[in-house]
Amino acid sequence: MPKHHSFLVRDVPATGTRLPCGVSSAARCSTGSRRNHTVGGRTGQAAERTPGRGPAARQAGRGGVTSRLPSAPAARTRTAPSMRVVALISGGKDSCYNMMQCIAAGHQIVALANLRPAENQVGSDELDSYMYQTVGHHAIDLYAEAMALPLYRRTIRGRSVDTGRVYTKCEGDEVEDLYELLKLVKEKEEVEGISVGAILSDYQHVRVENVCKRLDLQPLAYLWQRNQEDLLREMISSNIQAIIIKVAALGLDPNKHLGKTLDQMEPYLLELSKKYGVHVCGEGGEYETFTLDCPLFKKKIIVDSSEVVMHSADAFAPVAYLRFLELHLEDKASKPKIHMPDNYRTSNYIHNS
Repeated sequence: MPKHHSFLVRDVPATGTRLPCGVSSAARCSTGSRRNHTVGGRTGQAAERTPGRGPAARQAGRGGVTSRLPSAPAARTRTAPSMRVVALISGGKDSCYNMMQCIAAGHQIVALANLRPAENQVGSDELDSYMYQTVGHHAIDLYAEAMALPLYRRTIRGRSVDTGRVYTKCEGDEVEDLYELLKLVKEKEEVEGISVGAILSDYQHVRVENVCKRLDLQPLAYLWQRNQEDLLREMISSNIQAIIIKVAALGLDPNKHLGKTLDQMEPYLLELSKKYGVHVCGEGGEYETFTLDCPLFKKKIIVDSSEVVMHSADAFAPVAYLRFLELHLEDKASKPKIHMPDNYRTSNYIHNS
């Protein structure tokens, strides 16, 4: 069992400084407004799972994603023994890149976890949440299938009740949905750690660590408080193919920028950062992304059709997002550089709780 519930410490070769590697993600930090950036990502029915294996098949070294990926700068130093890890995913670039960091550090991704809005909820594509990204949630099933990993999902039933700097267990708070989801994953998959694509938000950091402490799990956030320009450059060079699926900042135009890839947007995001102080990784809620391919995927996601949904037609900073209408998986020209057990396959079984 993990002995820590707070930040791990890692060395970043580029600077030689020691930075926390604990958890947290990006709610809107500078203004405090609810620009839902993510701790996990998609949200769903009561608590569902698309498992890839049952308890009987759970043996050491089997049923997960390990890799021979080149070590990324943030994870070159092993900080702890190898752990079985569940990855909180939103579908975005940050949760994806953090999984790559976990693997580079020697950990094993054995399952994915995601929170999503109720299907019949009005405006569920853009849930007003301090904690979770819900835009793009319709594609999360394909994301899990592309990685050939079990997917656990739970509907967000709560809301932001306790918004203080220190969080304590609070009935009806959306944080408790995360607790119940991870409790289920721990029971089913015997995980020890949680991969979190957290960069900047202390609000989310405090809440994820609270959940991890209660469940005796180790949070792993290799992106925490790293330089965002460096991170964006690394994500692009690491072949993460992610597109912009939401814009909500001055200078970002729904008609021009939705659907653009990270490498297409990088020069413009750097320009906006200099002009208006935009966070280049979107940590102020300026934009959100969805990953269509990365070195961890066995197949890539293809968007066949989508539509632009205007959420707020502000004259200076309109908020809009892409709603995926049709998608499919496609075989990749070359196999990903990851090791998957020969007998490992996913199932369509859904676990409800």
